[in-house]
Parts: sequence; C-alpha cells; structure tokens
Amino acid sequence: MKIETEPTIYWSLLNHKHWNIYLAATEKGLCYVGSQNMPIDELTGWIEKRFPGCPLLENQEKLKPYIKELIEYFEGRRTSFTIPFDYHGTEFQIAVWNALCDIPFGETRDYSGIAHAINKPAAVRAVGAAIGANPVLITIPCHRVIGKNGKLTGYRGGIEMKTKLLELERQ
Repeated sequence: MKIETEPTIYWSLLNHKHWNIYLAATEKGLCYVGSQNMPIDELTGWIEKRFPGCPLLENQEKLKPYIKELIEYFEGRRTSFTIPFDYHGTEFQIAVWNALCDIPFGETRDYSGIAHAINKPAAVRAVGAAIGANPVLITIPCHRVIGKNGKLTGYRGGIEMKTKLLELERQ
C-alpha cells in the first residue's frame, strides 16, 4: 500500500517596483497569489486552512517561472498566463474561476454577467462568494469583475490593488 504524503508548498515574495506579493506553488502549479503589501501571515493563514499539515518551504527557484510571468504582466509585456495552476474548489467555484479567465485583458464584466456565463443567472451572490475565494489573484483575473453600476466592488487584495491592476490593463 502506498502512503500518500502531503504536498510541499513552496513560497516566495515577488518584489518588483511597488509590487510586493507572496506567491505559493506545489509541484503541480501556482496555488496562491497574495494581496499587495500584506504580511506573510496572509499566506500562512491561507495555507493552514487549505493545506493543513503541509510543509511550507521558501524556495525562490521553484517560484521563478511564476514570478517571471507576473513581472511581465506588471511591465505590460503579458496579457495572459501560461503557467500551470494547482487550485482547488467546488465545481461551482471552478466554473466561476474559469469564466473569469475568459474575460479579455483590459475588459471588465459584472457579477451578473459571470452568473450568466456559467448558466446560473440567479446565482449572482454565490458568484460573488466564489470570486472572493479565488486563491490566485491577478492570474485568475477576478479584479476584472465590477458592480453592475460600473463601480469597483470588494476585492481580496483591496480596492487600491484592484484599481492599480485595472489601470495597468488600460494602458
């Protein structure tokens, strides 16, 4: 009988210009992108909830491909990501996160539009909750979702980070 071992979670701090974001990945792919300028406690708290008992190791080398693509994005040289992901959620959450990935660079959608995109038009509040649970900010572009009235709404990374990302994409 093979004994399953908990995956190792590798982490690093992406520090580029005014961007300071903790990232984490497993051997399978990127599993976490943190909020701008937040302490490591945001990452460790998330790991404790989602991957209890998993070893957490700092490893800049393992995170290099993810850091590279994010820096290219921040510098305006990348509009989509090719890195592998290792995110886990309910079937509904994954449907929402996939719909977020269909929002073109530089464009926005509202929550109702995402609910319609996944054929659950009455599930606007649930869509909002699924978006709020997105573990990989920026790369799964939940910052591209705004209120029906065009106003910026809640964002795990904070409205300031959301504003910066949308401005970056409009340049």
